[in-house]
Amino acid sequence: MTPPCTAPARHTRRAIAVVLFLLPALAATLALSACQPAGPADPTSASSSPGSTVKTSEFSTLDAPGVDTIRETQAARLDMSSGRLDKAAVRVAADSYGPEINTRGAGKISLSIAAPHGEITAETDRIRFNTTARRADFSEVTYFLTADSLDEYVALIRDGVERYGISEASAEDWISSTQAAPDSKSDFSITPGTATGLTVNYDLRYDGGKDTQVIIVHVLPAE
Repeated sequence: MTPPCTAPARHTRRAIAVVLFLLPALAATLALSACQPAGPADPTSASSSPGSTVKTSEFSTLDAPGVDTIRETQAARLDMSSGRLDKAAVRVAADSYGPEINTRGAGKISLSIAAPHGEITAETDRIRFNTTARRADFSEVTYFLTADSLDEYVALIRDGVERYGISEASAEDWISSTQAAPDSKSDFSITPGTATGLTVNYDLRYDGGKDTQVIIVHVLPAE
């Protein structure tokens, strides 16, 4: 009679035992692999994705950091394209009267104001913002133009006539009378212009005995 074959059974039992021994370690390895965090995202993908919430603005703010930036860069851009300058849009408290920015002796600020039609631009060393604690916007933006001669002063006035619709007849009457008496003094407000959709008024402060002549420019919201 042929004896039973027992060797293969012993090898099979050993193989099964090894597999059973290794199964917990394999399961643990698979679990750890599943829990590994994903690699870091491409830093350029977030900023370029269509759903990005990052916002930038070309316009200046009038809170403390914004005023510091205007002073440092000597540039300010205000958005009055809606016909007004809201306090909230420039990060100013609702009851604030707004800042005064003065850079006399430190260079001039390149100011631009986006208007409903075109824009208002100037080189100035002083900008003021007028309002009341109850207004949600500024009642007026004021800046100062300066000239070192009567000819330069006249050129500034005529530029305002051409660009902002300031009354040419009113301006030329003042120019002709002042050129006839260049040493005179005069405080005169030229009839405002509204060509930009904002009211622009040139308030002349002329003194022929001084080296520097001043125009106070008032920019008022559209009515």
